[in-house]
Amino acid sequence: MAQDSTASTAAPAERDINRAKSQLFSPNAWQWGSMILLSTGICAVAILLGTHKIPLGNAAIVLMPVLWAVLMGAVIGVQKIKPISGQNRAVSSVLLDVSIVLFLAALGVSVGPALSELTNIGPAIILQEVGHIFGTVILALPVGVALGMGKMAIGSTWAIDRESYLAYALQRFGVKSPIYRGVFSVWLLGSVFGAVFISLLAGLMGGLGIFDARALALGLGLGSGSMMLGGVAALSVIYPDQAGEIMALAALSNLVTNLVGFYAGVFLSLPLSQRLYKFWSRLFRRNDDGLKLAADGSIKPSKSSKKAVKTLNVDGVSVDPAVRMKPSAWIIAFAASLVAGFFLNALGTKHAGSNEIYGVLILGALTAIAFLISKLIPSVPPSVWVLALGTLVSAPFMPTAPLVTTLTEHLDALFVGLGSIALLGLNLGRDVNALKSLNWKIVVVAMITFTASFAGAVILAQFVIHV
Repeated sequence: MAQDSTASTAAPAERDINRAKSQLFSPNAWQWGSMILLSTGICAVAILLGTHKIPLGNAAIVLMPVLWAVLMGAVIGVQKIKPISGQNRAVSSVLLDVSIVLFLAALGVSVGPALSELTNIGPAIILQEVGHIFGTVILALPVGVALGMGKMAIGSTWAIDRESYLAYALQRFGVKSPIYRGVFSVWLLGSVFGAVFISLLAGLMGGLGIFDARALALGLGLGSGSMMLGGVAALSVIYPDQAGEIMALAALSNLVTNLVGFYAGVFLSLPLSQRLYKFWSRLFRRNDDGLKLAADGSIKPSKSSKKAVKTLNVDGVSVDPAVRMKPSAWIIAFAASLVAGFFLNALGTKHAGSNEIYGVLILGALTAIAFLISKLIPSVPPSVWVLALGTLVSAPFMPTAPLVTTLTEHLDALFVGLGSIALLGLNLGRDVNALKSLNWKIVVVAMITFTASFAGAVILAQFVIHV
């Protein structure tokens, strides 16, 4: 009965999506040009605004180009004066698909050269990754389901949702899915408040006097540079004599998370969270929309369920038409992403020589290969393939490493792929109402997710170090 009730509410949305798929169109030059120039212009302004720190005791609020880009894109995406049309959003989605994979290619070639460092870091720094991955699923997921978040609870709790997870969720589930909206919400909250929250949490746990400073440092490998640095600042005040060791261990832990944490999240914690989601949904009697169910599987009448039903009817994700992906559309999307990536990297790093041109072309080739492989093996999205390819071609044991490293050493992944962040914000107008419906729930679940990830890793590292 529960499945029947869920299917009855989901069927209209599925019909809308199927209808949208049949509404294919070929964008004109104005639609392509306007979205390319708008997203690139937003990113240029974001880079020029730079990075600023607002001191908050021992912590600090860090305002970075990534945050500026998504906020400016979101403001433009949700404004009603001259709203972005569904066709323009469809164009931005195509650009987003390419540019976010390009970003992961740049991230891959940046972590490949560091593979040799893993031989000297010991088992503790590797095994603590288990704490990051499973702490969130075990502790935060049941809370999200109990609060009525539905499938958004999966996206909100299977990891702390940094950029690589955001890219994977976008590729696998799509920008309209509840799982992606959960990932995006936690990513946005982490970008705004993550560094402050983790620094306060690290200071609190460090002040207890029961954890080894090294274990606390290892726990800071969350995959986020700003969160790591916030935690390091707090721990360095508590353990001033070990400040250098704390920084080194935190950086190496963050490296491990960037190297293996993504794959552990994709292939271990995400499947686990999807299975546990079914268990918790049955236990709390919730359907996939978060509605409370009666014993017979029907929606249980209550004030909260009536409000949820209203949310489903009014705050659903808008359905846009789809771009007809002819070869010319792919060429335009790739060319725009590469040119924008080169320009934004030059603006941010002040490097714009021939090496950077060839480096961006290498990233474009890796991106294209990832899309081609994904066509052959649809079950694995390009975001997974490209990160693996980028890491592999730049690994020290590969003959391609010297050339790739030389040509990409001045390419900053966050600048090369910054356009994807602006495009995410521009697309926010499509599902801003659905995000609003989470209100305080996503804040609570995000705090539990961040806490569980850090604390779980610290506890496991503490055990390994003192065994």
